[in-house]
Amino acid sequence: MQPNNLVAPIIVAIGVVIAAVAFAMVTTLLESADSGADLRLTRLEESFDAEAAQRARLEAEIGQLKADLARLRDEMSLLANRAPVAPIPDVVPPTDSEVLTAPEDEQHLPETEALTEQMKAARERFNKGVTQPRNKTMLALLGRPREDLGTDCRNITNPRLKGLVETRQIGPLKTTMLKPALDSLERILAKLKADEPDIYAKLGTAGALCVRLIRGSNSAVSNHSFGTAIDITLQGELDPFADGTMQIGLVILAEHFNEEGWYWGGGYNREDGMHFEVGEETLRKWVEDGLIPSQ
Repeated sequence: MQPNNLVAPIIVAIGVVIAAVAFAMVTTLLESADSGADLRLTRLEESFDAEAAQRARLEAEIGQLKADLARLRDEMSLLANRAPVAPIPDVVPPTDSEVLTAPEDEQHLPETEALTEQMKAARERFNKGVTQPRNKTMLALLGRPREDLGTDCRNITNPRLKGLVETRQIGPLKTTMLKPALDSLERILAKLKADEPDIYAKLGTAGALCVRLIRGSNSAVSNHSFGTAIDITLQGELDPFADGTMQIGLVILAEHFNEEGWYWGGGYNREDGMHFEVGEETLRKWVEDGLIPSQ
């Protein structure tokens, strides 16, 4: 065979080899690229899942923080509405020798000390069938007490409620509330006077109607703004807030308020033994019966 005749087959063979090598390289590169892409995609999916889980945890924490904030605002409302009470002279208990040498019917501590003595109450016994009206419920049932609310105590301007506001002397208490609440309070104190005259004689108030926002909030209305809540003192003494104990006299008094459909603050998670407010069921009945005009 002539040399010139061998050139063409050689060139073809070289071309075939080069094509085969090129095909193998491209295939290898493509496989490597696909593997790298899958790896990157897997990593991105894992990162996305981790971020989604973290977001869910943060959303749950935010929800809990909002619930805690709402609870704290309620507690701030209770504390902020307490008016200062004028100090009274200290009651000095008799010494042991004075008690032992006194006549038998006088061998006891002053009644005022017994009434204001702190005790732990079985709070689950109270507020049976009485629901604490939340801010949303109060606004739905009674309406906004006034439009321009601030952090200072103001008067009710809502025409629906304004005509019901009244200041009344009820036994030892002089207070301003809605008329149905005052009528109810009169019934409570009349029964208290008959059943527990010692407690009745020592009653006082640290405030009732106070139309304003909860301090620290731009929208939440204080629960004393509607003229349906009152803080009660015994012998001028404020019951300590959220200390786990309550004055004996207030525990006894709570039964009388519960019977009339009032909610006792001693039932809060952080008790406020001096606080009493008209329960949701009673408010709804007053509206249904026309004692409070419907909206």
